[in-house]
Amino acid sequence: MKDKITLQKLEKYSRITIRALKIAKKSVKKGKTKQAKEIIDMASNYLSDAKYFEENKDFVNAFAALNYAHGWLDSGVRLDIFEVKDDKLFTVK
Repeated sequence: MKDKITLQKLEKYSRITIRALKIAKKSVKKGKTKQAKEIIDMASNYLSDAKYFEENKDFVNAFAALNYAHGWLDSGVRLDIFEVKDDKLFTVK
């Protein structure tokens, strides 16, 4: 079922994104607090949106929101706002 967004897939990617958010919060580079807060807030908002969509059985939009949340976090790594080493959760340099 590669062409379906299942509850199991949503749960998997939700766990991954929540873990990435926790790591990002602990990995803010010195002098980048303002930028990190904006990224963390956006990722958190998209995670909240994903939960809302999931609760309403809208798995397509839930999955999209999870991807946006993780994308915000990944961009923070690429922009050198978060210092992380985990190349399974982030696109590290």
